[in-house]
Amino acid sequence: MASHDQGGSVFRFAPSPNGYLHLGHALSALINADAAKDCGGSVLLRIEDIDLARCRPKFEQAIYQDLAWLGIEWPEPVRRQSDHFAFYRESLERLCRRNLLYPCFCSRADINRALVSSAGKGDAAWPRDPDGVLLYPGTCRSLSRAAAARRISEGQPHVLRLRVDDASQAVGNLSWREHTSSCPASTWHLVGANPKIWGDVILARKDVPTSYHLAVVVDDAAQGVTHVVRGLDLREATAIHRLLQRVLDLPEPEYHHHRLILDEDGRKLAKSIASTSLRQLRAQGLLPADIRRRIGLHPASTIAAH
Repeated sequence: MASHDQGGSVFRFAPSPNGYLHLGHALSALINADAAKDCGGSVLLRIEDIDLARCRPKFEQAIYQDLAWLGIEWPEPVRRQSDHFAFYRESLERLCRRNLLYPCFCSRADINRALVSSAGKGDAAWPRDPDGVLLYPGTCRSLSRAAAARRISEGQPHVLRLRVDDASQAVGNLSWREHTSSCPASTWHLVGANPKIWGDVILARKDVPTSYHLAVVVDDAAQGVTHVVRGLDLREATAIHRLLQRVLDLPEPEYHHHRLILDEDGRKLAKSIASTSLRQLRAQGLLPADIRRRIGLHPASTIAAH
């Protein structure tokens, strides 16, 4: 099967400034940059900094330094998600008008108690989402608008959850085009999307009017991203993203989910487990060409390597 016309292809790399970049980030950034170069397109840099408690200016500056060291260029200005909270609120309001959101006042303790009560055997008997998180049991889904409004006016902490079943019923069957590589001209196949496996996901919190799922979808649309190239760990999340794209009437990009870089114990590299950073490798004397070899990329092009 042939892909859409590759002219004007727009890729993006969107790290979070909550730690230093590692080899896994280098793989994703270089795959995107090389694919854009090979097809005459462009790669955008986006700073996903909605987590105001963990994101730091020093990490954002380090992102720019690491990517420049790798030889990656990007157009200015860089989109920073924390500058666009009002933009995300507009999307939330659209979903609210369609009655596809509801406030949830449950704490983790409340959810655990509800799960024990529903499952009868504790949370081990309760289904989990693809990330391994217990599915929300829907405790607040049927709360009346009056009761919800009263609790909000009282200042009770809450999040906004998506009515995934209702949204799925409204849009019908979903799928996405999964490419065999990051090259826009590569072959592709349709992948069926089942957002219900995520349950009623959180789309916003009281202090932050968005979530990763909502922000990434509306940002890709706002920036004209045509090809989303990211790690396999985010492949299942595409089901929720396709649902949001459909209910918000947003364009559908093409997708490629590339391999991950694993450590000696078979774990995905991550900031949370203090994986060796690019800054540390640079301090050891490694060059960008050494980084490419370590992550299995050809010095000039990634098209055949992922």
